[in-house]
Amino acid sequence: MPDAPTPSFAPAHVPEGTRVYAIGDIHGRLDLLDRLLARMEEDAARSPPQRISIVFLGDYVDRGPHSRGVIERLMQGPPPHGALAGAQWTCLKGNHEEFMVRFLDEPLRDTGWCRNGGVETVRSYAGAIPDGQDGDVAALQLLLARTLPPAHLRFLSRLPLTHAEGDYLFVHAGIRPGVTIADQSPADLLWIRDDFVFDDSPLEKLVVHGHTPNPVPQIRPYRIGIDTGAYYSGTLTALVLEDGDMKFLIS
Repeated sequence: MPDAPTPSFAPAHVPEGTRVYAIGDIHGRLDLLDRLLARMEEDAARSPPQRISIVFLGDYVDRGPHSRGVIERLMQGPPPHGALAGAQWTCLKGNHEEFMVRFLDEPLRDTGWCRNGGVETVRSYAGAIPDGQDGDVAALQLLLARTLPPAHLRFLSRLPLTHAEGDYLFVHAGIRPGVTIADQSPADLLWIRDDFVFDDSPLEKLVVHGHTPNPVPQIRPYRIGIDTGAYYSGTLTALVLEDGDMKFLIS
């Protein structure tokens, strides 16, 4: 699939000498993540910048088949060799990571996680779910608790909510318009949708976000949405920012 068209305007800048790769919602599609990282490697090798910052926007788990593999890949950090070696590697928290950790923290309570792709995540960790247990919340909680490596739980629990590069703010869902970045609530950073995506009022920074899927990246004056529905569309998108320019890479 060809890359998305390069926008004709550049409303913001990243720090001089920096190239930022921001990756949208992965949702268990390790195949697409590996393919996109390979494209990023090729892109960086063609014209190496002084500094590379790679930002993942959350929602690594659920729905797709390889949540465990995605987490393991992200925990490895940047490759030890090649054009991406030494990159700053930032993994933000998405609402599905919060959903998953909450599912473990609230025994015998159905938080809705299972109905939103959680069963596929349990299967990716457990290998298989015994017959009849894919709708049994208590059994799924126990199975996940037994098979989720402690290092994965620590990783999921400690993910930051935001990252800034120059004039850009990177966050999973978006921000509450009219509220300063410093005063944003974690719930809005992880879950906000309509109140953010349908508001065109000016913001402190240009917000790069996932969470709200669209067939192609959404470019607006104060936000860029790059969730292209990877788990069902087969399209995982990276936004590439350098100086005042932007382009997209697609798996």
